[in-house]
Amino acid sequence: MKHQVFLSFRGEDTRLNFTSHLHKALKDKGLNVFFDEEKLEKGEQLSPALSQGIAASNLSILVLSKDYASSKSCLAELSAIMDRKQTQGHIVLPIFYHVDPSHVRNIGGSFTTSFEEHESKRPVDEVDEVKRWKAAFAEVGNLKGWHIGGDKSDRPEAGYIEEIVKKVIEKLRSSRSRHVSEELEKGSRVIGLWGMGGIGKTTLAEAVYEEMSQNFESRCFLQNVSEKIQTHGKEILRNDLLSKLLNEKYIKIDTPSIGYPYQERLNNKKVLVVLDDVSHQDQIAIMGVKHFGDGSKIIVTSRDRTVLDNGADETSEVKNLNEIDSLQLFSICAFKQFVFNPDADYRDLSIKFVEYTQYNPLALKVLGCQLYNKGRVYWESEMDKLKEYIEPDIYKILKTSFDGLDEQEKNIFLDIAIFFKGEPKENVENILSNCYNGAESSIRNLIDNKFLKRKAEEIASSPSRGALDDRRSSFLDEIPQCISMHDMVELMGKDIVRKEFRVPRKRSRLWNPNEVKQVLKYNKGTEWIVGIKLDMSQIGKLQLCSSVFGKMLNLKYIDFYFPPFIGKQRKKKLHADQVGDVSLPDELRLLCWEYYPFKSLSLSFDPKNLVVLKLPHGDVQQLWNEDDHQDLIDLRKIVLTNCKNLKKIPNLLGAVNLEILCFNGCNSLVELPGFSGLASLKTLQLHGCYNLKKFPELPNDVSFLDLAETGIEEVPDSIEHIAGLETLISKLECLHFLDLSHCLIAKFPEILRRPEKPKEPEKRQPCSSIYYFSPLPRPEKPKEPEKPLPCSSSSYFPHPLPRPKKPKAPEAKKAPEPLHPTKQSLKFKSLEYLKMDHCASLKLLSELPPYLRYLDAHGCKSLEKVSFTRRNRDLYELYSFYGKDEFFMIFSDCFSLNQASIKNIEANAMQKIESLVKKWGCKYDYGPKSLFCCFPGSEISASKFKYQRMNSSLKLKITPNEFSGSRFLSFAICLVVDLTHCHKYNRDLRGICEYQLTAFDGSYEKFKCEWDYKLDFELHWKYMGDHVLILFSDKMIKKDEDYVEAAFEFYIKKMLPRRS
Repeated sequence: MKHQVFLSFRGEDTRLNFTSHLHKALKDKGLNVFFDEEKLEKGEQLSPALSQGIAASNLSILVLSKDYASSKSCLAELSAIMDRKQTQGHIVLPIFYHVDPSHVRNIGGSFTTSFEEHESKRPVDEVDEVKRWKAAFAEVGNLKGWHIGGDKSDRPEAGYIEEIVKKVIEKLRSSRSRHVSEELEKGSRVIGLWGMGGIGKTTLAEAVYEEMSQNFESRCFLQNVSEKIQTHGKEILRNDLLSKLLNEKYIKIDTPSIGYPYQERLNNKKVLVVLDDVSHQDQIAIMGVKHFGDGSKIIVTSRDRTVLDNGADETSEVKNLNEIDSLQLFSICAFKQFVFNPDADYRDLSIKFVEYTQYNPLALKVLGCQLYNKGRVYWESEMDKLKEYIEPDIYKILKTSFDGLDEQEKNIFLDIAIFFKGEPKENVENILSNCYNGAESSIRNLIDNKFLKRKAEEIASSPSRGALDDRRSSFLDEIPQCISMHDMVELMGKDIVRKEFRVPRKRSRLWNPNEVKQVLKYNKGTEWIVGIKLDMSQIGKLQLCSSVFGKMLNLKYIDFYFPPFIGKQRKKKLHADQVGDVSLPDELRLLCWEYYPFKSLSLSFDPKNLVVLKLPHGDVQQLWNEDDHQDLIDLRKIVLTNCKNLKKIPNLLGAVNLEILCFNGCNSLVELPGFSGLASLKTLQLHGCYNLKKFPELPNDVSFLDLAETGIEEVPDSIEHIAGLETLISKLECLHFLDLSHCLIAKFPEILRRPEKPKEPEKRQPCSSIYYFSPLPRPEKPKEPEKPLPCSSSSYFPHPLPRPKKPKAPEAKKAPEPLHPTKQSLKFKSLEYLKMDHCASLKLLSELPPYLRYLDAHGCKSLEKVSFTRRNRDLYELYSFYGKDEFFMIFSDCFSLNQASIKNIEANAMQKIESLVKKWGCKYDYGPKSLFCCFPGSEISASKFKYQRMNSSLKLKITPNEFSGSRFLSFAICLVVDLTHCHKYNRDLRGICEYQLTAFDGSYEKFKCEWDYKLDFELHWKYMGDHVLILFSDKMIKKDEDYVEAAFEFYIKKMLPRRS
């Protein structure tokens, strides 16, 4: 039997007085207490009943009296309780009854004699047991509790008992029910609980109902309101509620409104009502809640947030359990034992099942009960099955919610579940709005009903590839809101499609590789199919006939892809069967086909409905004939990355909404059409088009232009009219991002106009021969530029007016003249991103600008001096890209840095952290927030980091809060790591810090922070020796909940290889 409280005491001291009164007071409050009525000295071993009592309790109270330590059984009890506190976060409340807490803490007073006697009476080989008792006993002395002195000046024991009981109830209440109760106590009349099916809304409402019901004259808990209204009608359910509240056996009201006599009676009643699983706000109103008397409270649960927004005073989202509680709940169901940790033989699988449920209480219960008393082989088989199929009982619960959607919402949900999970919300809306009227509104409703969720870092953190995701990889990337969903909801959607028909060709959506292969191989497509998604790494070579899509008249989505990190398996899988192309249906909105095997799109295909076209690594030479298909109003994105045979781009003037053009790696491309008429174009990527000589005509609103490794030799003056451009510096006032890595520039170009404010970033070609980063003063007049060295394949950088003539090609072997340092500093007051890695001759970085967010000087082996301006710490108002607030300072492999510079880097990092604590501590927007600083060294500053250890774990005591108000705790980590061999692993590194904060009562919370560090993998770029890392994250700022101890553990993990 599970107990809420375990009461540990010395029977001879307190059983007939204080402990007896405390036990009665706890029972009077309805608490289930383990209390040994026959508490006597029974030896030193815990009985099975006592062991089970401790294990099955949520909280333990230790009544430490003068002879407590003389009892071996009491000490064994205490040791077991403290062991559970350490390993499982068990709550422990000590009562120092007529004893000095310092005597417990220091084993003083009468306790000294008790432990000496224990030690003297035990054999030498069993003294360790007493030492464990002693350590546990002393640890209790450090816990916060109650000191009942017992002298005349002390208050009555009844007052202590009342306070203790109140504290116990507070501790036993889950944080979720505590929050709801507090909202009701504050004065909220109607409070809504919102969350997905199985999340625990009903359980939470029931817990609050049981806790508060005794404070009301009448009470009623109406379960499954929506279902009962469909079955019996609104009025019958309303009448049933009124009968219970007014204590009248039968009430019959046939009208929608309640008559005046009943209104008046309700006005005089203080009632507590729970309306569970409400699907429409009218279901709240018809229950007559507005007529309930003063002080009445109504709790409403719903899966639809809009219902509660219109019908509740306050709405609270019910979230998943934490990892510890989830593992405990699963273990209780799977092993029928009240333990926190599962059986050692099943622990690895238990964790996998818990992770699969994503901490959903219903799923934890269902799976745990299903696995009870089954062997490991069955567990492993069930785990494999869950990767593709949802458990039936969970499916039933979720399917009920799905059935309540309208037809369009159902179809949009199924499209997202199979084709667009994890994709940017804006991109998904662009495609679906072309398929369904009012798609944005439907998506909003799906979010409100918890079928979908918005997540800022979905793409950044997910290893899955995205059909719509073409964001460039850099630290200035904005993190879009992405459409995501719970894994079980996704599986439910796939199960719904799977159940449409037994044969795959008649289903609406196909994604299983074997089923897709069979349909394509044997030309079994039908008009029912609206989308196909195929992971091509899961099939062998397959010949396609020209009419493979001929019968799929309603096909809207084609997504043939390889997952990231697939390596050598990434090659052409779908082949032409001696045909020039395949006929594509005109209904296509999404055409994503890696390694497209044909020279062009089919002549019969009309792309008038196409929104996204992606053919990376394809054999395509041209898309269509020059003047064909000018009705392209819906087209938003064209991506033809690494199409080596692509020679020509057709006229795209009809694509007035086109936003992204990506031709990276198309090295056969020699010319581009005019793009100036594409008013919506924002991004043009031409990286690696080295046969492209002429700069394209562009509209003025382009914001990202990548010309790296192109054959373009000259950039025209008209570039200055592109006001939002991020990539070229001269004459632009928006300089935000500067990339000079691996470049051969010998002199930095002059900047005539000083940027006034941070706007959009700016990118330059890479650099490797700068001797130092020279300060850039504002010149009085333009000067003739020196001859630059080649930078990739661009031999000329634009300079301010008057524009010089095009310089002659430089001599390739001539080394640049070293520049000489000056006393001036960088004038880029708005510069946030500076990339200068592998500038092998760079010696000086002087007074770096105030808002610098990202600095990469990795491999600058000659760098000796680094300094920062004093304003570097003013970060509070610095703009965050969609909540992404990350700071990187990379000086790895800069072993020429002098000690003064090392101190400057370290001090700057600490100043940034001090400012970021204030910024992040009071802002709650989404997106990653972290600081990563790396520089050579093998010592940690003792003045800046007080607590140090020689290994990867550390514990520290937290100073008690001596002020009346709340406070926040913040932690920063500094460690020394050896990076000598890390380049051999062909992996990026992820630093992980897991830490635990322990409260005075023994309860604790666990947290995890992660930092990623991208490595260069070229063989000649090797890392050397020890480096110091300084790490900080918004997850290391926590509100102090009477924490007394913090424990940290740090480790480094190799990440998956990057996509080739």
